[in-house]
Amino acid sequence: MVQEKGTATSVAADGEIPYQLTPNEESSFADLAGKGNAFATIDYSMSPPWVFVGQQVTLEEIGLGDAKSAKREAKRVSTAAMGCPNCGGPLALVAPDKSERVTCPNCSSLLDVNQGNLSYLHALSPSPAPDFVLPIGAEGTFMGDVKFKIIGATARSVTFDGIKYFWHEYLLYNPMVGFRWLVHSDNHWNFVEPVNPAEVAQGEYIASGSTVSYNGKTYKIFQDAPATVEYVKGEFYWRVEQGETVRAVDYISAPTMLSQEMTANEVNWSVGTYMTNAEIEKTFGVTDLPKPWGVAPNQPFTGSFYYTWGALPLLLLLVVAVLMIPIAGITSTSLTEQIMLPAMTNATAPQAIFSKPFDIKGSRNIRITANADVSNAWADLDVDLINDQSQELESVNVPIEYYNGSDSDGAWTEGSKETDATLSSLPAGKYTLRVEGTWQNWQQPMPVNVKVEQSVNRGVNFCCALVALALVPFFGLIRRWSFESSRWKDSMFGSAATSGSDDDE
Repeated sequence: MVQEKGTATSVAADGEIPYQLTPNEESSFADLAGKGNAFATIDYSMSPPWVFVGQQVTLEEIGLGDAKSAKREAKRVSTAAMGCPNCGGPLALVAPDKSERVTCPNCSSLLDVNQGNLSYLHALSPSPAPDFVLPIGAEGTFMGDVKFKIIGATARSVTFDGIKYFWHEYLLYNPMVGFRWLVHSDNHWNFVEPVNPAEVAQGEYIASGSTVSYNGKTYKIFQDAPATVEYVKGEFYWRVEQGETVRAVDYISAPTMLSQEMTANEVNWSVGTYMTNAEIEKTFGVTDLPKPWGVAPNQPFTGSFYYTWGALPLLLLLVVAVLMIPIAGITSTSLTEQIMLPAMTNATAPQAIFSKPFDIKGSRNIRITANADVSNAWADLDVDLINDQSQELESVNVPIEYYNGSDSDGAWTEGSKETDATLSSLPAGKYTLRVEGTWQNWQQPMPVNVKVEQSVNRGVNFCCALVALALVPFFGLIRRWSFESSRWKDSMFGSAATSGSDDDE
């Protein structure tokens, strides 16, 4: 993949080289990156062009990563002190062999660095962005045990609907590792590392719903806008200019963000990892950093505990419910009988009749069901469950009513010919039902089918427990939905991205 194209100038040479070098000769080139750190350069100084193919390597891989080499490297890039060509004020370069631009802390001039020599470019315009919260020269440990120093800082912005939104980027430097970035936006922080662009799988177009893949993760597009440099301070490894603009496209998969920056001649990818205020304060040994506001694009949701671990009691409830089936027993029928209530002498004189005796087992609930063939009528039954030994009784009311008909909307029904009532467990023993009732057509006998069942799984306790235990994961999911809504409301692709948002995280 072509990562950069431009014009190179032959400045100097040392030792033997296999071609004639002309000082200050310019030639076009293209740098390419491939998977697995593959690297290539097309050199257009010859016709036909030369193509160099190789691989990017670390200092350790070429034998320069031991302690002795590190000391030589550290000495070679030690801070160089010099004066500002504009105001004469002192300034120091942390990486004089790598820096291309530096700002004077005394007169706010932007200076060009040419092999350690400084030349004045222009005075910087005042920054419209808020002040930097970390100073140039601050040191912090990242990547486990690698100490970086802040050597530069930029204020950048994007514009939406005529409003500028600012953020700060701090350039971190370690002589043996190179450059990294620390991004501060809305008081959220990201540690940013470069990415081989050939390792990023990207579609042909950048649009709403676009995704890219990197390192086994899929990232969703969040923003695509021109990013402008508003202010710079410190030193930089490229020729930064106030007002320069790049196309910046951000893709997210919390807690990481994949960013692409493009110009006409260069494309760069980087991956940012979200860091909390507490982590930054610990890293730099500072306190009272401004508190973040809103939800950062790649800020991880930390409340998943409520709907992951909070769902465990629900699972346990289901397991207990399954295990209780053989313990409590399956529903059994103790009595099924049809009884005939004789016609009443008047509408208010109830009639009563007894069932045959039946056995009741202890420690089990009891359901009494009554069925009467009523049509557009009612029957009101009082049922007593009598212990034949103690003569103690439990009473329940079982009202039955059923109506039907038709109208302009069609056929309709109301009520039911069958009604039941449930009792808690009673002492074991032999019982008899006494059924006493009144009914609408009292002049005629009323046949009633009665049934007594035990170990009836009504599910009331289970449902109550289910609702109570579901409150925690439910509110956890509400929090997650609110968090994701806050994340995507600032995205220019909010509606499309939210519909495909995941988790977890």
